[in-house]
Amino acid sequence: MMPLTMAKAGEANVIKKVGGKEETRRFLENLGFVIGGLVTVVSEIDGNMIVNVKESRVAINKDMANKIMI
Repeated sequence: MMPLTMAKAGEANVIKKVGGKEETRRFLENLGFVIGGLVTVVSEIDGNMIVNVKESRVAINKDMANKIMI
């Protein structure tokens, strides 16, 4: 298991765990980051990421990306 920040662009990864406080986990789940779901990194600039999740593109910052384990 590794944080989403370690993923290479273009690779599809399965979400294994979503960490953080309850409100953070709920926020990420509402964006589509659910256990067992697929996430693909589109681009990464200074740790901030644009990812494809559930047919949508979502921008998340480095702190949020570190809470998502793949």
